[in-house]
Amino acid sequence: MSIMIHLSIVFMLFSNALVDRVCHASSYSRLISSGVDHHLHSPINEQPLAKIAIHKTIIALHESASIRSNPLLLGFKGEDAEWVNVELEYLEASEDDWVGVFSPAKFNSSDCSSEAGNWPETPYLCTAPIKYKFANHSTVNYVETGKANLSFRIINQRADFAFALFTGGLEAPKLVAVSDPISFANPKAPLYPRLAHGKAWDEMTVTWTSGYNIDEATPLVEWGWKGQIKKLSPAGTLTFTRGSMCGPPARTVGWRDPGFIHTSFLKELWPNTMYEYRMGHMLSNGSIIYSKMYTFKSSPYPGQDSLQRVIIFGDMGKAERDGSNEYANYQPGSLITTDQLVSDLDNYDIVFHIGDLPYANGFLSQWDQFTAQVEPISSIKPYMIASGNHERDFPNSGSFYDTPDSGGECGVPAETMYYVPADNRAKFWYATDYGMFHFCIADSEHDWREGSEQYSWLEKCFASVDRQKQPWLIFAAHRVLGYSSNSWLANEGAFEEPMGRANLQKLWQKYKVDIALYGHVHNYERTCPIYQNQCVNLEISQYSGTVNGTIHVVVGGGGSHLSDFTEINTFWSLYKDQDWGFVKLTAFNHSSLLFEYKKSNDGLVYDNFTISRDYRDVLACVHDGCEPTTLAT
Repeated sequence: MSIMIHLSIVFMLFSNALVDRVCHASSYSRLISSGVDHHLHSPINEQPLAKIAIHKTIIALHESASIRSNPLLLGFKGEDAEWVNVELEYLEASEDDWVGVFSPAKFNSSDCSSEAGNWPETPYLCTAPIKYKFANHSTVNYVETGKANLSFRIINQRADFAFALFTGGLEAPKLVAVSDPISFANPKAPLYPRLAHGKAWDEMTVTWTSGYNIDEATPLVEWGWKGQIKKLSPAGTLTFTRGSMCGPPARTVGWRDPGFIHTSFLKELWPNTMYEYRMGHMLSNGSIIYSKMYTFKSSPYPGQDSLQRVIIFGDMGKAERDGSNEYANYQPGSLITTDQLVSDLDNYDIVFHIGDLPYANGFLSQWDQFTAQVEPISSIKPYMIASGNHERDFPNSGSFYDTPDSGGECGVPAETMYYVPADNRAKFWYATDYGMFHFCIADSEHDWREGSEQYSWLEKCFASVDRQKQPWLIFAAHRVLGYSSNSWLANEGAFEEPMGRANLQKLWQKYKVDIALYGHVHNYERTCPIYQNQCVNLEISQYSGTVNGTIHVVVGGGGSHLSDFTEINTFWSLYKDQDWGFVKLTAFNHSSLLFEYKKSNDGLVYDNFTISRDYRDVLACVHDGCEPTTLAT
């Protein structure tokens, strides 16, 4: 094929509207890695897609370059993910050649958004790929032969895909070849279910993503007892636009249409009962496009005495199984934790992911990648989330922290993609019950200080629980509002987020919160039962009797790059581990709780303790933990 034909094809792909202004890609890197967030910012922590200066792309199609993929049709048998083989050839091959996966396949300048700055030349490209690999990733002699084969795992993301070969590296890319488009048989299919508790104990919500708007098809869930006749429940539909984003790159090179997010409320569930369900969309002709069938077990009645098991962790992130996007570099333990939890599905009942979910940082395609990654868990177990800095924070967006950590998302994708039983999902604090557990999930990216709206809500959440029926009171938030001997917090001299425990410890003490858990710091640490910087119980692994202090746990090693501990001796720290892992809480009955910290790489227990007590131990008065009394008769 002549180079002129190549050019005609490419300019057909990249024609349409030109753009007057576009934000410099390297400024996104600077923006994401600046601010006052505590994380140490080095290249390993940078969102891989932010390293691509896609707007600088030069169209330089070369007659000696070609790129082909197969198969061309994906999901023929209903699969939502398939492996695609990509063959490329380029006689002027170099070490910095790379292949980007673009979706939609027509990645032209018509979608460019004016955000900041004028450029002397209009870019031909202003949309980041959804993933990429260097051409020599799996072909060591690529530079010598000019030929390579790459394998990409492609998930259904509601549009077609094209593979593009670039030379010049990530900072000065030149497009030399583009493949023919490939697509899924039904790109609009209902996919990636996320279960979550509703606002009532006997209600489960099912949230999923599809390409069907309500003017094209009616969303629904078919569900019922396993093996019995099913019924249909309607679903609501939400989405968001580029205009909903607060800044770059979410408003610019990171933008990708999120499709439509549907939520159905399955109500009046029988406790401890197995249900089957599948998502569907009823077309105008009455036919229904269904997903595959899934199962879940409904929650126990609040206060019910039975075996109840909870998984908690933060900061997992996402990773690509095909090795793209610098696999095992950005969020190196993400798949390790995911796979460990998938392998152990029969041994827990509910999951709390307390902030920092995919670390998309404004590259919206990564939310699909994350929901697909956790789908084996979230489709079967309630997957409850909290808001983290990488979901919410952006300057002038109302975040408590004026940092750019969300990459312009300002909470919108998280609040739309996942349901939580909050009164207002933009204020991401909520309560939920699971049998003998009562959870108060805070939003550390909004003000929690005394006198704030969230503080008042937290007191109501703690005060509302009947400890005779639900003895295990758990507090969780993303940032460390309690205790951490992480190096950056120690350097600030606080061993906590400023104003954290100073404002909240009186509530933890008054309402006798058993355990407070946090993410944000990427390691594991457990404290003694503590109040006002003093250990109130010298026991290490077996606690009983009066609840006179709260145990604080950092469990932020879900998968992101690990954080260092300070060398300062923190007397209140009983166990530290710089590794990926998660916490498991097991309530055997109203008087016995087992806490376990497990490493993700082997699933074994490395730290544990038990709590044994009676209801009278919760009622017992402790310092700052009882109402004033009177001697009046």
